[in-house]
Amino acid sequence: MLTLTFLGVGSAFAKRNYQANALVEAWAGGSEGQASPQDNLLIDFGATGPLALHRLKDQPGFAYLNQAGRINYPAIRRVLITHLHADHIGGLEELALMTRYTFAKQAPGQGPAVELIGAAEVLEALWHHSLKGGLATLPGDGGSLSDYFTVRAVRPLEDGAAAPIPLMDRYEVSLLRTHHIAREERFDWPSYGLVFTDRAAAATALFSGDTRFDPENLGPVMEPARLIFHDVQLDEAESPVHATLSELRTLPEPIRRKMVLYHYADDWDSPRYDLVGEEFAGFARPMHRYTVFDEP
Repeated sequence: MLTLTFLGVGSAFAKRNYQANALVEAWAGGSEGQASPQDNLLIDFGATGPLALHRLKDQPGFAYLNQAGRINYPAIRRVLITHLHADHIGGLEELALMTRYTFAKQAPGQGPAVELIGAAEVLEALWHHSLKGGLATLPGDGGSLSDYFTVRAVRPLEDGAAAPIPLMDRYEVSLLRTHHIAREERFDWPSYGLVFTDRAAAATALFSGDTRFDPENLGPVMEPARLIFHDVQLDEAESPVHATLSELRTLPEPIRRKMVLYHYADDWDSPRYDLVGEEFAGFARPMHRYTVFDEP
């Protein structure tokens, strides 16, 4: 079984439902009969990530994330970063410091506990333009990303020779470029979605990541996917950097019916969005375990 739980479902500026980060868990049996998964992967860890994870650890089924009332950071095996906006990376400094110092005392000499995954261009910029200011404090040259994480750069599907990220022996996660921010042309600012694969069942699912409405790029992935988690912007904008609700409404009904919308603003419960539950698979719910792939 593969499950996905949103720590939060809100946009970068949302205040009610935390920011849109998610925890993917792989289970040999099922989430009901196990205390913890065999493997897991955190998709992004933004500015509200630590607070959301602190809340999640107290929810039924997530006790393995709780160590004496604090977040059990070593229980997070991997973190995959899709892009460099603060709502997707703002919690990494806390995670790095906690695993290097607080939790390292419990397992000395084992090195970085968490694997940090992403496209090479994202990981390089992550250190030099975001994390270095707060983490380059080690003796000597100040340190590097590898002093806090086991770093793994992966190629996206479009680049060929892609190296999927395994979860147990059955599931894989692959990067897919998304058209989120364009400085001058399409894909010139790195941003990624994720394709999940159940090799045993020959099935796929899509996590769009932050993206504009882009059926040219995502359509071939959405059509065969069993489940789609898709970025949405509720308000209209002259130059949107997220898919607007009105644009997503133009997709074929079979695609919309399996599409869970996330990364939305605080007014999602306004009456004008009452039809979303009928047009789509609904708005994503924070701290709810979604089954991506079940056992056959």
